Amino acid sequence: MAANKPGKAEILAAFFDDGTYSPLFTDGAVSAAYGCANGQNAYVVFEDGSPVGVQDIEKNIRVLEMAAETGAPVVTFYDSTGAKLEGGLDLLNANARLTAEIARVSGVVPQVAVVTGTCAGTNAINAAAADVCVMAEDAELFLNAPFNAEDKVANAGSAAFAAKAGVAAVTAADAVAAAKQAASIVALLPANNLTGPAIFEFEQPTSVLSAGAAPEKAAAALIDKDSAVELYAGYGKNIVTALATINGSAVGILATEKAALCHKCTAKAARFVRLCDAYSIPVVTVVNTEGFGKSEGDDQAGGIRQAARMAGVYAEATTVKVAVLAGEAVGPAYTVFAACADWRVAVQGCTVAPLAPEAAVTVLYKDEIFASDNIVNATKAKAAAYAKEVCSANAAVANGAADAIADAATARGAVAQALDMLASKRTVRLAKKHGNITL
Repeated sequence: MAANKPGKAEILAAFFDDGTYSPLFTDGAVSAAYGCANGQNAYVVFEDGSPVGVQDIEKNIRVLEMAAETGAPVVTFYDSTGAKLEGGLDLLNANARLTAEIARVSGVVPQVAVVTGTCAGTNAINAAAADVCVMAEDAELFLNAPFNAEDKVANAGSAAFAAKAGVAAVTAADAVAAAKQAASIVALLPANNLTGPAIFEFEQPTSVLSAGAAPEKAAAALIDKDSAVELYAGYGKNIVTALATINGSAVGILATEKAALCHKCTAKAARFVRLCDAYSIPVVTVVNTEGFGKSEGDDQAGGIRQAARMAGVYAEATTVKVAVLAGEAVGPAYTVFAACADWRVAVQGCTVAPLAPEAAVTVLYKDEIFASDNIVNATKAKAAAYAKEVCSANAAVANGAADAIADAATARGAVAQALDMLASKRTVRLAKKHGNITL
């Protein structure tokens, strides 16, 4: 199998348009190149599987510096058996400088990690620190070798394991497929934090938004046909996050599953919105959820902390935010996903309320319900009437909880109109070093 593994020439040919690029550094375990991927200029750093020395690390740092100066993305292909230990402390210092440079450039130009072979130790930390990490299915990513531990976890270090852990945003069949995925992602991301979203030709979707639709179908009804690149599909499965286009303009779309959201879902959403905000990519959130998980185990795993983190990321984000209230948007779920949006579209049939209608009526009409002959039927009747009168799309607009009403057929047009209207949005943040959102 090793003999059939694609080499540098094949991988870079898959990444760059027409396989054409300009080599920058060619000697050693690390080389670099510059070219065009899906119309986007980009730098590439490529590890060839050999042990890495100090000079190799310095090349990586130099490319990051050049990318920041010229405003172009950096895509790093990770495949190294480790470091040349004869480098000693110089190697340790070089790795420290590289990690610091990755952090310095983060949010300035997009960084995409593509793991095509072995990615361990400091390399694994650097790959996970990228804006997006793509991983070939036959690659390995780990901090400490998982092979000889007594408490070895099944599939530890694999692409499937990294996807389940929320480290790998995308997995691909092999290195060539991973390179093509990276090119698609680079195209959807802006060149840097000062340029606007990318623009593409597009086709209209073939479906319309329907009440209670699965998140994938809800997102597909709003975005351009076949434009989505889903991120973190293996993690936090009750939320779908994807880079896509609407009327040819790049957006980030997030859609919730009806089921309750766990700590992984909220962590995934926070990570995705933060990525979009760093590069001023508009965020479209499709809200239809029962809310947050009711579980002691989820709370102990950080459910409340992660929900607070997600709320803070949404509120702090200055990019364009459009919320589509497509189903249930009740209580904390509305507060987090919709309250801080620049424009909120209520789709006919949605429920927008501080408390679920069934629960609200048991408080508001307690005496009347308990005086009835059939408490269950009385509760359902009161809840239905309450939902129609107080929690409907029309009521949401009338009370300022939403800004516009749409039906299933016009929801995409309403979102596109909102994005066009908000395209010139400008926001000035309060002067501070940084916020202290719980992490």
